[in-house]
Amino acid sequence: MEQIYVRHVELLGYEKRLFPSQHFVYMLIVKWSDLSEKLIYRRYPEVHTFHKALKEMFPIESGAIEKRDRTIPTLPAPSWLDSQKATETRQSPLAEYCHSLISQPPHISRCRLVCSFFAVRPEDENPPSPTRKNETNVASKDQFKGTISVITGPIVLDTYRVIGDFEKTSKHEITLQTGDLVEIVEKSTNGWWFCQYDTNLGWVPASYLEPLDTPEEPEEAEPNYAGEKYVTTIAYKAEQEDELSLEVDEVVEVIHKLLDGWWEVRKGDETGHFPSMFLKSVGRQEPAEPQLNNSSQRRPPPRRSTIRNPKSIHTKGRQSLSQDAYRRNSRRFLQTTRDGLTEGGRKSPLGEKMNQANLPEKLESTPKDEGQMPAIPTRPTADLIMQRCTEHTRKKVSVRKSNESAANP
Repeated sequence: MEQIYVRHVELLGYEKRLFPSQHFVYMLIVKWSDLSEKLIYRRYPEVHTFHKALKEMFPIESGAIEKRDRTIPTLPAPSWLDSQKATETRQSPLAEYCHSLISQPPHISRCRLVCSFFAVRPEDENPPSPTRKNETNVASKDQFKGTISVITGPIVLDTYRVIGDFEKTSKHEITLQTGDLVEIVEKSTNGWWFCQYDTNLGWVPASYLEPLDTPEEPEEAEPNYAGEKYVTTIAYKAEQEDELSLEVDEVVEVIHKLLDGWWEVRKGDETGHFPSMFLKSVGRQEPAEPQLNNSSQRRPPPRRSTIRNPKSIHTKGRQSLSQDAYRRNSRRFLQTTRDGLTEGGRKSPLGEKMNQANLPEKLESTPKDEGQMPAIPTRPTADLIMQRCTEHTRKKVSVRKSNESAANP
């Protein structure tokens, strides 16, 4: 029986996958010598690994001995920071590579390695349904710094859209226009994100960016009114009514961490927004924030509410709480805490008094000394029990007594 071989490969495009992690796959139509056509999915690193194995199998045709003898096509190596734009750019070289590969002499184009690579796999027959992305995962440089040996594939960057014009104020930032699409390299909790736009890299305020698939950001959905203790490292004077003015070394409680770098903090009974880059956690070691530069690292990013005429592509905007809601809910939480528990977690006398007020009144009460144990009530007599129990219980007791009498004549 004649061996089946690949006679044509056509690139259809690519898909964005979310499982087991975010990545891109190319869709290839493979036409075989038996006239069958199969759709397969391959990641770019897989294609490049196959390409290296093919060059090792055919050292002469790969130019390893003499460069002038090379016939196997070239293929650019994959980058560790993969993005949607890079995936689009690689489509043309990949299509040319597949066409040139199948045009090689039969001992190459029909070899077992080529047929095995383009053969249908189980995951090709049951691919995951392509769905739009509903959450944002950070591809931080810190996650793979020094761990290149354990990475099995490229890191995919998230694509965001610019909703307002931003003019850079230092060489470490980049200028963006409304509608530009950027790739997020790193997200910082101080509200400055490191982005890539075309060939430019620089810091951009997160308040100017929104995800393409959903207006909701992966920030804390609800405030934590119990709060986390932080201390101020730089003094700040409020510029808006909903902000808080604080001096250096003041201890506050952070009740809501927002992505634009302006956290909701509580000082006593007052609440307000404060730059997170001027706060340091108390009693917990946190990773150092990336340094922007001498000027911008001391400058808080613009707040989302200050962007003029943001042009969002989403019909539903980002939900936000008003300052009145923050203060009202925070004061209610503090009042409940003060009335119910002390700082050590034990019940306070005031809280105990309120709880006692909700208990039903006792039928009889006798004064007792604080040091005495409560008296054990006497057991009621059998006749008293029979008088106070229900008719159903009395019948059950009568039947039981009759059975005991018959058993013990």
